[in-house]
Amino acid sequence: MEKEMEAASVHGEMITHQRRKGGFITMPFIIANEALAKVASVGLYPNMILYLIGDYRLRILKATKIMFLWFAVTNFSPVVGAFVADSYLGRFVAIGLGSFLSFLGMGLMWSTTMSPQARPPPCRTEKCRSATTPQMAILLSSFALISIGGGGISCSLAFGADQLNQKNTNQRVLESFISWYIVSQTIAVIFSLTGIVYIQDHFGWKVGFGVPAALMFFSTFLFFLISPRYVKQKPHNSLLTGFAQVIVAAYKNRKLSFPPKDTTGMYHHKKDSTLVAPTDKLRFLNKACIIKDKEQDIASDGSASNKWSLCTIEQVEELKAIIKVIPLWSTSIMVSVSTSQTSFWLLQAKTMDRHVTSNIQIPAGSFGVFIMVAVCVTAGVYDRVILPLASKVRGKPVNVSAKKRIGIGLFFSFLDFVVSAIVESIRRKKAIREGYVDNPQAVLDMSAMWLIPHNILCGMGEAFNAIGQSEFYYSEFPSSMSSIAASLFSLGSAVGNLVASLIVSIVDSITSKGGKESWVSDNINKGHYDKYYWLLAIMSGVNILYYLVCSWAYGPSAQATLEKEERLAERGNRIHHDQQEEAMQGSNVGHMLNPQ
Repeated sequence: MEKEMEAASVHGEMITHQRRKGGFITMPFIIANEALAKVASVGLYPNMILYLIGDYRLRILKATKIMFLWFAVTNFSPVVGAFVADSYLGRFVAIGLGSFLSFLGMGLMWSTTMSPQARPPPCRTEKCRSATTPQMAILLSSFALISIGGGGISCSLAFGADQLNQKNTNQRVLESFISWYIVSQTIAVIFSLTGIVYIQDHFGWKVGFGVPAALMFFSTFLFFLISPRYVKQKPHNSLLTGFAQVIVAAYKNRKLSFPPKDTTGMYHHKKDSTLVAPTDKLRFLNKACIIKDKEQDIASDGSASNKWSLCTIEQVEELKAIIKVIPLWSTSIMVSVSTSQTSFWLLQAKTMDRHVTSNIQIPAGSFGVFIMVAVCVTAGVYDRVILPLASKVRGKPVNVSAKKRIGIGLFFSFLDFVVSAIVESIRRKKAIREGYVDNPQAVLDMSAMWLIPHNILCGMGEAFNAIGQSEFYYSEFPSSMSSIAASLFSLGSAVGNLVASLIVSIVDSITSKGGKESWVSDNINKGHYDKYYWLLAIMSGVNILYYLVCSWAYGPSAQATLEKEERLAERGNRIHHDQQEEAMQGSNVGHMLNPQ
């Protein structure tokens, strides 16, 4: 009896200890860590091109390439961060390490403003000295630390969900957490593009870089403050490891023959799985799940003895799903090329009148706020106004498919480039007329509000494309691939920045031949950024045609197939109902003509 009571007491203590872990109390600290980190990191981006050009004496082209590559690494790091967190470190360690590395990176960047030896000396003659290799190494190291750290911090949303996974009753709290997480991210970005940019413009780089470093320190401190209260899930094999296993196993088994279609039990699958054979598409991958010898290949618990020689049907189909969406995914790269042009937009804004009133002036680096506002307004108006109104007009629920949303986003991205080219052409002609060809720092008698239309179009394209992509991936992929679905958009942004860097390098190389002024010249008034934007507009137009081909080749999406089945079922029920009514009417007529 005493042993039973003692066992019950120990069991109760274990339950109490488990209940102390996680829960709603951890949410504010996780959200605050991510939000403050976002304020700190995003606040460094808008004006960085000016720091590179002004203090490090870099050419516009070289500075822009550095920015493109930095953005690419920053967008790619969450994919690597998710893989490392899931497979090796665990999310708590990944976020903690990421926060610390980000703080180190921002501290190192701040030190470049405090130490005169860390950057080139001020210009005292007409010829200014460029940054030395050690000076650039310090600055680029700070960029790398910030990007790598951001990859670890990006696990915050999944880590927050871990805190609420213990009870089914926490579903409502989880939804609330996700909502507040998204809201906090939006507010953080808007504050970064206004508050941090304002500090940099009015108080200089020392304070402007010091504030983000201080915020990052506070963010890291908050995260570790309640470390004992967090639920810390152990790392497990990630989907990326599973994909690698499929490729390796398919290669190892490449000489195997496919079993006859009418045979069963020849393919390895999970317990209680409804899949007994893989699909015929991309058949060469099916060899990864062929069972050669059940006694040797299958362990006593039903799993594969060697997961690098035998995979499950589910693993194979998950990899096929990824391969199938790659062409459609690649069409969204041009949208990322559009949103990555912020460095050039800032240089344009610096040469234009940014006054709203005689006393209020918008910082050049804050025009990105209009993109964020356009994203939020477009998503809200589409969901709350356009769809309900269209449903009311048509008298039935109206929904635009995910693939159509992606296409709409690509079209707005195309319009963004067209408007950018037109506005830059007007700005350049005005600079020439006012005699500022050799003075790219001169402020023209032209309102910077001309930049807002293309910012709005950029935001609308981003909204439709991002929402369409997310909805498409989540509807096409199984639930086990939700993390991959979330990573694909970030990966597209990374590739988009690399493509943007490649495009600007090629444009400069070709247009500067023969001693001509490059389209992307250091002197924005002598260059032809308008022609550069027209080139991007043409590429974006071709990309739309490419998207139409990819969309046709992909075939109907899972969402479209489901909607079609529902329409056919509804139509079948209606026909059946009409036939029953006709039969009843015919029966009544027969009784009337042949009364008994």
